[in-house]
Amino acid sequence: MIDTEFITQLKKLDLLAKKKIISSYAGGKPSLQQGRGIEPVDHREYYPGDDPKFVDWKVYGRTERLFIKRFEEEKSLTTHILVDSSNSMDFTSPRMKHSKFDYASMLGIGFAYLVTKENEKFAVGTFNDGLKSLLHPSRGRKQFYKAIDLLNAEKMSGATNLQRCADEYIKLIKTKSLAVVITDFLEPVDTIKKGLYRLARKTKNLIAVHVADPMEMKLDWQGDMKLFDLETNTAKKIFFTPGMRRDYAVRFMAHLEKVRGICDDIGADFFSVPTDQDIFKVFFDITHIASRGHHAT
Repeated sequence: MIDTEFITQLKKLDLLAKKKIISSYAGGKPSLQQGRGIEPVDHREYYPGDDPKFVDWKVYGRTERLFIKRFEEEKSLTTHILVDSSNSMDFTSPRMKHSKFDYASMLGIGFAYLVTKENEKFAVGTFNDGLKSLLHPSRGRKQFYKAIDLLNAEKMSGATNLQRCADEYIKLIKTKSLAVVITDFLEPVDTIKKGLYRLARKTKNLIAVHVADPMEMKLDWQGDMKLFDLETNTAKKIFFTPGMRRDYAVRFMAHLEKVRGICDDIGADFFSVPTDQDIFKVFFDITHIASRGHHAT
């Protein structure tokens, strides 16, 4: 799936790495917090329970009052990459080279490559109706290759529940973060909404990437067909008519527009990507969003 040829092709993203696309999501909203930083920017009065190591004793010597140093939050950003590995992601239509999961994994590794180039931390998780595999946040090339191994070894299973995944994953988010969710969004809108809202509240920024096989989007079938549901393991015989295909297309797009609306409400960036689209074009499209400074709030 993620082979040496693809890893070599990732060098196409070097130009994007030089533009520091991922770090641009750190945003231009510096916040003040007690904690680690480079230079103190101001002070506040000491309160019982504050860490004594942040007391400015020079100020105390002048005023005989206790004040705490405050630091500007560091600009570093931890990226959390979540890839759907439910059974529905195992779909590949006859003319497609990659399954939805293969394609989603390569997108995830592309983000990991950009983060690694900026020497920032990233984590990778896979999910179905909950969190499955997890690579905790770290930085460097070793972390990058661990991410490749994790995704290459992943097995598809279960149905999708983004809400439950988010409930489990947000417990692991400790610092200013960018979350990247890559999924086919084949689940009820209610659980999608709750999952994205939970991630958006916990992270600084959120990118939601919808992946779909072109055949799913067009349903270019006709006549008698036997369909097999990958997530429920049930089969159903259907006779496809032009009217059914039109109705399906309307429902498919309506579902996506609801997801897009959720992302708009929370300030997340939303992308819908067919698996026949060049992966590197997708990343260049994302850079246009980053360069406009569109950040989740």
